[in-house]
Amino acid sequence: MGQIDIEKNVGGIEGLCVITPTVHGDSRGYFVETYNERDLAEHGINVNFVQDNQSMSVKGVLRGLHFQIDHPQCKLVRTIRGVVFDVVVDLRTDSATYGKWHGEILSAENKKQFLIPAGFAHGFLVLSDEAEFCYKVNDFWHPNDEGGIAWNDPGIGIVWPDVCGEYKGSASAEGYKLSDGTPLVLSEKDQQWGRMGEKIGKSSKDIFDK
Repeated sequence: MGQIDIEKNVGGIEGLCVITPTVHGDSRGYFVETYNERDLAEHGINVNFVQDNQSMSVKGVLRGLHFQIDHPQCKLVRTIRGVVFDVVVDLRTDSATYGKWHGEILSAENKKQFLIPAGFAHGFLVLSDEAEFCYKVNDFWHPNDEGGIAWNDPGIGIVWPDVCGEYKGSASAEGYKLSDGTPLVLSEKDQQWGRMGEKIGKSSKDIFDK
């Protein structure tokens, strides 16, 4: 027991947690518990995770900002190779921090995990040559349930590290790059999301209206 350290309510946002595991290392390498249900329960975190996901992305790829409309998920995310800047935006309409964002550097080296409650938009930017990103979720994937927000919405004001470019009224990646010249890369879908507060048109449930 006691194999993790948890910082709760990071960024002043209720429910957000950064989890740092204890690393047992020697000349051979290291061992770390990446998930322990009992340790989380001791800290008052009781989540029934049902699925593990993993993705690989190259430098400059930005995924997000995504959320689930009718089946919001709690996520436990980490990076097992490389470095990413992981970002969330509070979409809980009854929250005192509605619309506030927070970001964390997650890397294979720091082994930090980010616990994201249901009701947040989520995205990440790859800062290393490649990155492998893993996350647990507490609900299965539901087709046609994904919504999104423009990653560069000036009303939210996320400060993406190392990104250079000027907002031109849309989520398009055109004209954006990292400081070393690497172009910013987004999927076609992620370049179509609107600003927070705009109708998403995918559900009768409009989580943007307070």
